[in-house]
Parts: sequence; structure tokens; C-alpha cells
Amino acid sequence: MSTERPDNDVTGPRRRRPPLAVASVAAAVLLAGGGGAYWASTAAGDGDAADSGAAARKSAPLLALDASADSPGGTSPASRTSPDSPPPGIAPGEPDPGGPPVIYRAAGELPDGPDEAAVHHARGTVASADVARLAKALGIPGTPRTEGTSWVVGDDDGPGALLKVTKQAPGTWTFARTTPPKPCESGMMCANGASEPGGEPVSEKAAKAAAVPVLKATGQDDAALNAGQLMGDVRVVNADPKIDGLPTYGWSTGVQVGPDGEVTGGSGHLKALEKGATYPAVGADEALKQLNAASRGKGDADRDIGGCATPVPLEGEPKPSDPQCVPSNGKRAPVEQTVEDAVFGLALNYVDGRQTLVPSWLFTVRQAPGGPENTVTQVAVDPEFIEKPDAPTPSGDRKVTSYGADGRTLEVTFWGGVCSTYTASAKESAGQVRISVTEKPQEGKKACIMIAKELTRTVTLEKPLGDRTVIDAASGGAVPRA
Repeated sequence: MSTERPDNDVTGPRRRRPPLAVASVAAAVLLAGGGGAYWASTAAGDGDAADSGAAARKSAPLLALDASADSPGGTSPASRTSPDSPPPGIAPGEPDPGGPPVIYRAAGELPDGPDEAAVHHARGTVASADVARLAKALGIPGTPRTEGTSWVVGDDDGPGALLKVTKQAPGTWTFARTTPPKPCESGMMCANGASEPGGEPVSEKAAKAAAVPVLKATGQDDAALNAGQLMGDVRVVNADPKIDGLPTYGWSTGVQVGPDGEVTGGSGHLKALEKGATYPAVGADEALKQLNAASRGKGDADRDIGGCATPVPLEGEPKPSDPQCVPSNGKRAPVEQTVEDAVFGLALNYVDGRQTLVPSWLFTVRQAPGGPENTVTQVAVDPEFIEKPDAPTPSGDRKVTSYGADGRTLEVTFWGGVCSTYTASAKESAGQVRISVTEKPQEGKKACIMIAKELTRTVTLEKPLGDRTVIDAASGGAVPRA
């Protein structure tokens, strides 16, 4: 990608483009961190097409975004191998929920973006032929075989190369290559011999060339590549594909290239994405307001926090030039970050329990001048088309800690008391099964010993669980399989 800035350099004031009274409207937005310009054109001269688009929007189902405790904006965690990866457990494109609130300020005017955009998701199962094609590109001999819910090619017992691909969409794949140990002087294999020191990483150009066959096999040969990440002597090529002409965030393929130019590892998704429903979209200004509201709390985006209490330095000690201010009311002072760029694209979210690329604004932010850049995402779908979260469950409901599944039978585990009765029920949808465990104190029990014990209840589903996610209604989080 070119590193030259266009005429509307984001370091200067950004001008809002006036509406164009022509048949074709071209909207330019800057790619996050890339410096190039991406142009998307939408034909508006065909009356029938416009009517068809309006009808499609009216018939679009409400978008059931799965809220996450780690994600105030509704974004769910996803794997990403790029240098700006969030800490473990933090959703991509979201600030650390354990840190102070963050307020984002735009450096200039932000773009309006398109009027509408579609979600994209992967459905179905991965075919053996697709796995074989990827294995060939990785240089792994053999035929794909089934192990549990995955396709496997290669050697999983000792040194060699191993490719694993989950059969169910989105076909998450992982690959690792190990170097066979060298024989000892006696001719025996040295189980714990010292490894040779690593070499020099290959150039970015060479790493990208090595990654191309793998990306082609996964259908991402036209993705934007970044080979700046190093892990010791291994160079990582991160590929972010364009879907429906839009840049993506959270759907990366990572290819690791060793100092000998050979692909040594990687991960990504193998199942192709399909276009889903189209939704009206909000502009970057409105998305930024929503992001700040989520960060600060409901309706609290612009409220000033009162004065701060700072410790008095001991006699003879200099007063700190930049004290860490703690508000006297117990609330932490917000941290301001500057939005230097805004791009309309698709970001990974969970919708009804399934990984989905949702129309979103990708904001390039910087906490301090000259500091590192970070990408923060905010869903761009008009809030009227987003399903409102369910009301909180009664406090007496129990949190499900694990589950087991066998066909239509779901066995859920939770902690409960000895003087109550518990009933488990399920609310099913295409992508998830929401479990509620309701507690009812036993009648006639005037006194009860406070002993907790692990309990199980069985729920019969309408359909086999399959690849659907099990959600605990009490907490809203995903339940791990026992």
C-alpha cells in the first residue's frame, strides 16, 4: 500500500464533503493507519434499484448484537496477530474495561460515510477439498482426516507439520511446523538438545512472497498486507481482506515466515463470507458520540468530573509535573485520545452467537502526540435496527458454570442451595441457546443451612445443539463446555 498522503492529509483540518446532486456518488475515506485513500462508489441514478434497496432495508431483521462484559460497544473478542492486538480478553477495537474511561476527540471534521451497508457472515461447513488446497499451499502431504469436529492434515505426534481446520463455519484454521531434532554424536535423537541460534528475519518483501500461496488458498490473495511484525527471527505477515470493497478489522490471516523463507505457522478463517442483510448506517460523528457514551456510561459522555485530590509531596521533594489525578468523588479522571482518522469498514462482532462482520467505523486514535496508534471500532448500524438487550434476569436466577451436550439433550451445571428447587429452561435461536436456571425456595422451610453444592439440570432442546453457542441468561456470557 502506498504511504503517500492524499491531498486531504489527516494532520490538517478535514473538510466535510458537500452532497453531490449527480447520479453516482463517490465517498472517499482514509484507510486506518495506511495513509492511502479508498474510494467506494454507489450508483443512485436507477430508480428501481433505489426502491429495491429501500425495500430490503425495511425487511432487514433487527441486528441481535451479543453484548460482552469486556466490550461496551458490543464488539466481541476475536483472534488477531497484528502488532496492535489488544490484551487477552479485550475485544478488538475496544479500550481496556479495567482502565479509566476514555474520551475520544476528533482532530478535525469526520466523513459522513455511505448511507447503508450489509453484514457478512460465514455459514455451513468446510469441504475436504478446501482443506486439501490449503495443505498443499503449506507443503503438507497427506489427505484431510476427521478428528472430532476438525479436519486434520499432517503429523500431530511429534516433530513435523500440522494443519487443523474446524469443520463448522467460519472454518478457523491453525498451522504449525516444527524442525526435526538433529541426531546426537551417537546417532540417537537428542530429546533435550540445545537448539541452534536463530538467523536473521527475512525481508518484508520476501515474507509477503512466501505468504502469497497460503493467502491464495484461503481466498485472501487480494488482502492488504503488513509484514512489519517480528517474533524473534520470525516475520509475521498480517493480511486484512477487503469484503464487498470495504476494509475489515478482526478478520485477519496471520502467516509466520522463518529466517529460511519457509512458512512456519499461521492462522485464519477458511470458509468464505456471505453477504447478509443491508442496514442504514450512521456517520462517523454519530458513531463517535455513541463510542464516548459507551465509554463514560449512559448519558454521561459530556459531563465533567469534579476536582482531583493529589497527594502532597513530602518536604524537600519536588512536586510531580504530571500527577496521576484521582477525583475526590472516587471516580477516575477520563483519558483523552485523539481521533486522527476515520474509515468506514466491517469489524468482527458476534451476532446471535455467530461471528459476523458488521458495518463499523474504524477510528485511528493516538493518546499522545508522537505516541503509538491504535484502532478503535464502533458499530455503524442505525440504532433503530439493533435489537435491544433483554431485561436483566431476576437476581435469584443462578449462573450456569458449564454444560454437556448429547444430541437434543443439554445438561447444565450450576451452584445452588439445599433448600431450594431449581428449574432450567432454554430459549433457542439460529446461533445460540440461552439457558436460564430459576430458583424457588421450598415451601415450609423456616430455617435452612447455608450450604452450596454443585447441581445439574437437564434441558431438552427442539433441535440438536450443533455449533450453537450456549449463553447464560444470568450473566449474558458464553458457557464453557464441560
